[in-house]
Amino acid sequence: MADTRAALPGDLHWYDLPDDEADDSADEGAQDDARPPAARRRWLPAWLRRAGVNTVAVLLLLAAWEILPRTGVVDPVFVPPLSDDLAAWWDLLVTGSLPEHLGASLGRSLAGFGLAVVLAIPLGLLIGWYRPVADLLTPLLELFRNTSAVALLPVFTLILGIGEPAKVSFVLYACSWPILLNTISGVKTVEPLLVKSARSMGLGPFRLFQKVILPAAVPAIFTGVRLAGATSILVLLFAEMVGAKAGLGYLILDTQSSFRIPDMYAGIITISVLGLLLNLLLVAAERRFSTWRTT
Repeated sequence: MADTRAALPGDLHWYDLPDDEADDSADEGAQDDARPPAARRRWLPAWLRRAGVNTVAVLLLLAAWEILPRTGVVDPVFVPPLSDDLAAWWDLLVTGSLPEHLGASLGRSLAGFGLAVVLAIPLGLLIGWYRPVADLLTPLLELFRNTSAVALLPVFTLILGIGEPAKVSFVLYACSWPILLNTISGVKTVEPLLVKSARSMGLGPFRLFQKVILPAAVPAIFTGVRLAGATSILVLLFAEMVGAKAGLGYLILDTQSSFRIPDMYAGIITISVLGLLLNLLLVAAERRFSTWRTT
């Protein structure tokens, strides 16, 4: 006898549906399960995830700096815990010693760096664009580019003394090379097709340089400027360790000589933060002047 019981509303299953409805239901469930993990994490902003990944290594370094001296893995006399160094940094800030040394270093560094930007960029554009100038100056460039700026510090001291002109000139010399060489490279590596296309459209030498060569060389120029920014701080430390009475280099050398180790690390931390801030500033300037680039 055939079963004639009517199906109750709650007894309806997928196999009781027509084929097209069953397929749709199965597809919806499969789509929910097949969503990529990134789609499930949309509640977390992308910038926050990126910032978290970028700070992991820094946080691990800071944690090791604090834990290893306290556990005796490294000698806390020579490598004090990070908290002690930060306390010394705060004491130097409150007493006014740190702002004095920081101001002296910033003045010298920015003066030499600014002069290098003003002088090296036009010279690099000139060498990269005009072959006679390049043929004349290339031998000198090859000679001095391989001479370390630190090796020439005694020469600057002998000629200019131990005053401010020697330190600013030393920073100027060291910062000029990254800017100069990258500017020359940026001009010489412009896509030849761009130059041919511009000339075929009737652009003269000046307009070609203004509209094609200079914009195309901007990324390489800013690469040199960023390298010079870091160089301006690094080489200044050497200059301030010779005959200076103020500056972060003098602070580090003086505190090391008097065995004030936390104060020495406070100066090193200040230099690191200063270099990071300068690099971020130059990156922002590069984005401002390279808005035409596509990423």
